Amino acid sequence: YLPPEPRLEMAAQEGGDGLELEELSGAQVIAKALRDQDLRYMFGIVGVPVVEVAMAAQAAGIKYIGMRNEQAACYAASAVGYLTGRPGVCLAVSGPGLIHALGGMANANMNCWPVIVLAGSSDRNQETMGAFQEFSQVEACRLYSKFSARPNSLEAIPVVIEKAIRSSMYGRPGASYVDIPGDMVTSKIRRTSLRTVPCCLRAPIALAEPQAVKEAALIIKNAKRPLVILGKGAAYSRAEDNIRKLITRCGLPFLPTPMGKGVVPDNHLNCVSAARSRALQNADVILLLGARLNWILHFGYPPRFHPDVKIIQVDLCAEELGNNVKPVAALLGDVNAVVGQLLECFRINPWTYPSNAEWWLYLKEKMKDNEEAAKALAAQKSLPMNYYTVFHNIQALLPEDCIIVSEGANTMDIGRTMLQNYMPRHRLDAGTFGTMGVGLGFAIAAALIAKDQSPHQQVICVEGDSAFGFSGMEVETMCRYSLPIVVIVVNNNGIYSGLDEDTWKEMSKLGETAIVAPPIFLLPNAHYEQVMSAFGGKGYFVKTPQELQKALAACLADRKMPSLINVMIDPSSDRKRQDFTWLTRSNM
Repeated sequence: YLPPEPRLEMAAQEGGDGLELEELSGAQVIAKALRDQDLRYMFGIVGVPVVEVAMAAQAAGIKYIGMRNEQAACYAASAVGYLTGRPGVCLAVSGPGLIHALGGMANANMNCWPVIVLAGSSDRNQETMGAFQEFSQVEACRLYSKFSARPNSLEAIPVVIEKAIRSSMYGRPGASYVDIPGDMVTSKIRRTSLRTVPCCLRAPIALAEPQAVKEAALIIKNAKRPLVILGKGAAYSRAEDNIRKLITRCGLPFLPTPMGKGVVPDNHLNCVSAARSRALQNADVILLLGARLNWILHFGYPPRFHPDVKIIQVDLCAEELGNNVKPVAALLGDVNAVVGQLLECFRINPWTYPSNAEWWLYLKEKMKDNEEAAKALAAQKSLPMNYYTVFHNIQALLPEDCIIVSEGANTMDIGRTMLQNYMPRHRLDAGTFGTMGVGLGFAIAAALIAKDQSPHQQVICVEGDSAFGFSGMEVETMCRYSLPIVVIVVNNNGIYSGLDEDTWKEMSKLGETAIVAPPIFLLPNAHYEQVMSAFGGKGYFVKTPQELQKALAACLADRKMPSLINVMIDPSSDRKRQDFTWLTRSNM
């Protein structure tokens, strides 16, 4: 958790453009309420009736970042919530603007990230009359949020905003929506008529039932093949220090989920990511820390898990305990606090899993085989490059503390195994909802936070060419705000796979493209780097490992402007052979 900065002083004195006036507009009331709750970042696209809200927010000291699509704005605001512990704000216009933001709200809810969405709506006296962009916004947002409401007066705005923020942060984090009618934005109210609402504090820390913790510790001690699984809930709870102590003191093998990477460094001796399938399939006791037994973990079912596996589940949401697999120990509470309780048990009764156990030998054998297979693929000299060669060369140059944003199909899946994370909350990807298009919004949020808190830290956004297309215009946002993000587009000319340029030309002769071109193919050799160059950033088109290394070194050295490296790879490049097929039933 990052403690809030000292409250910002008023932007102007009485009679100016700040908030010290005796009479405030609705827009200023909204801005003051957000600032009083220590929210610092707002992302959006302005128009009638929310332009004044964005301007008032800036006057109050809240940073406003104008995006190119409300969906990307909401992705960015939710990433702020995950990275800082306090929600970011997404500002949208009424009707279609809000509808565009719903994807980001749903993604935040699925990821359990706090975010606040504010949207303008029709004037109250025009309801049911067919007003401009009239839409049942409060009702629509209830499907995608934890809280959805419209203040009934200007006086109620601070109260509703505080409740929205508290709802987004407390319990299982998620999205909250506050509806702002257009006439409320410009209405006036005397400052003395506003209710003072205290700043919402961090969510209370809950401990697990002590006897359940003791029983869990005993089950771990009796395990023959233990495994710890680290989810992004562990990262969100800032549990890294306690978890690292637990892993090291008890000598336990661990496996991070995609956004659980870095809670314990990927290069830790106890990390068994390179033997993921074998670890899941054979563990007899699994300590599940802030991870859900959903599709990412194959629901906890055989054949991916042992049929008699004992699950010790740690989660802050009671409804999640026992989902799909009934745990032998259900520890309801904050992950960091509960791991602290487990550490206390092992302090009183010390125990370490033997480093020479047969389980360790079994895992290390598979890790060695998989690592050698990946190295062999990375060492291939043929051109165009494959995924493994690309990621091997990227990994060689990345700073250890960089934040990696990743999306795409093979780009994300292979990149997860090849690109290392050494610090918590330093990987952002498609997440629980498997959402494509999140990358550039996430990267913008991460770069803004890094700029304010760790100016030396760099943000690397690794995109598949299809994924880049969802939000590619956000490179203009990066250039406008001088955010030195390095975007790497791994370009295979398609979704999953594509065609080389010569084959594409031959195929085009067979008939109309809409009939003969397979749905997964994109235009070969598209020059995505020119999109970045068009807005003043640096663009690179590379085809060889040497060109990639040279371009990436130049990008990392430029701390002033964003850059994009368009990396051409073999359109047929794929993952190495997997022990299990993916959960899809597609016969493609």
